[in-house]
Amino acid sequence: MKLINTKTLLASILAATVFSGCALANKQVQENSMNTEKQKVVELLHSIESGDPKPVSYINPNKYIQHNLHVKDGLAGFGELMQTLPKGSAKAKVVRVFKDGDFVFAHTKYNFFGPKIGFDIFRFEDGKIVEHWDNLQEIVEKTASGRSQIDGAVEVKDLDKTQENKELVTNFVNDVLHGKNPSKITEYISSEKYNQHNPFVKDGLNGLGEAIKYLTSINDMFVYEKTHKVLGEGNFVLTVSQGKWHGKDHSFYDLFRVENGKIVEHWDTIEEILVEEKRQNSNGKF
Repeated sequence: MKLINTKTLLASILAATVFSGCALANKQVQENSMNTEKQKVVELLHSIESGDPKPVSYINPNKYIQHNLHVKDGLAGFGELMQTLPKGSAKAKVVRVFKDGDFVFAHTKYNFFGPKIGFDIFRFEDGKIVEHWDNLQEIVEKTASGRSQIDGAVEVKDLDKTQENKELVTNFVNDVLHGKNPSKITEYISSEKYNQHNPFVKDGLNGLGEAIKYLTSINDMFVYEKTHKVLGEGNFVLTVSQGKWHGKDHSFYDLFRVENGKIVEHWDTIEEILVEEKRQNSNGKF
């Protein structure tokens, strides 16, 4: 039997321990950064209701690119918007929040110049918010599926499948919503469970198929033209697209939940894009 050198054994154990400790520390740093940036977004959105001035410090005062076309650029534009809200009228309840690289995106129930559901996307640089996109839609109380526009699953799972799920959703959007190969819908949508939160579409694969067939058959009333962003964390994927609704330019934000390689839940907001002459900034919707 070959004897093991005690010093060598101790050195190996020490090296393994140090390596494991460093890996754990790096993982914790990444998780803390993720949680910190998510928390900053939640606090900023909730400050719309609470009036707490602290979260405004999370925005870079020297660089804040605004893509809400109703709001002026920069931190001053954000402040001006807050001042125009009737006192005590604003409400903001963040239901879901996710992180993908430098982007944090949230799904929120608002009372913001009226009851709305909104998606907000924030881009971070060096721990500060430097860019913002959003999409808002008025709340519909009576929906085709009986579900609200905001309820449903919230837990992030399958972090190791983030990229796989983003690719699945990208292919679904291209094939089905962009109309490149709509017959492949069953490859993407679960035939057993598909919970629908669009207020005008029924639950299930059949409900979605019926809606798409009807909308695309009526004089191009509903058209997806281009997808600008695909963001995801684990089992949730958000796509940001532009297209036509009733012949007018609209932005489409679609949030999908994936389970076992199939899309099983969907939320969205559809907003008309403000005409150029009425825009308060020149950064574009996307």
